[in-house]
Amino acid sequence: MAKTYDYLFKLLLIGDSGVGKTCLLFRFSEDSFNTTFISTIGIDFKIRTIELDGKRVKLQIWDTAGQERFRTITTAYYRGAMGIMLVYDICNEKSFENIKNWIRNIEEHASSDVEKMILGNKCDMTDRRQVSKDRGEKLAIDYGVKFLETSAKSSLNVEEAFYTMGRDILHNLSSKTTDNSAGGSGKPVKITEKKSKRIKFFKCSTPLGCSSLAFTDHSQRDLAVLEGCCLPEVLAAAVAPVVIRGALLPADAEMPS
Repeated sequence: MAKTYDYLFKLLLIGDSGVGKTCLLFRFSEDSFNTTFISTIGIDFKIRTIELDGKRVKLQIWDTAGQERFRTITTAYYRGAMGIMLVYDICNEKSFENIKNWIRNIEEHASSDVEKMILGNKCDMTDRRQVSKDRGEKLAIDYGVKFLETSAKSSLNVEEAFYTMGRDILHNLSSKTTDNSAGGSGKPVKITEKKSKRIKFFKCSTPLGCSSLAFTDHSQRDLAVLEGCCLPEVLAAAVAPVVIRGALLPADAEMPS
């Protein structure tokens, strides 16, 4: 079966809890908005395929939990990200101040050439604004990244934000391809052939000794199923997204045979 896209880009949404990352994701991927706040547990993702410069680009957008207790899990996703969107709430001064901490996390865990963008969300709530647009723009200039104010509720600038990020990644890839062949982890690769299905097993070696882990092709991506005690060592070694008690977790390196 032929591929329906030319490129696959992995994007990451990060920021404090409650700033509207999930709402932005659902507005872009499903054109929907839910006023009920449900905090993301661990990490989730959505997929949407768009057209950029005549190419079909599949955006795999990961939505991370903002709470500190999930920080170890979510930072594992930085490694393979090609674009990271830092989100703050214009009605929450603290979430804006913490953008600097989130950028520090990117510098520590992500690729040095990852594309970044700052989003000031909930800009429809003008009567509760605590952070001016000028301050958001100045922060973005200080870090040399792009900036937009968005509203998941009204859909303002949501499409523009994701299309701009995807276009920047594509142009960055094209520039590198012109100079050298793009390669290595974290680089988007043009799809030219179908990956063969494979099944691998990884035996848990932790004291809790949970059951073996089964790896198999799922929706054109390898998938791992495991128990919680394996999480640290699997994240350090796995190449597949990992399912842990219903939540997807990523990984970069080849699993041991």
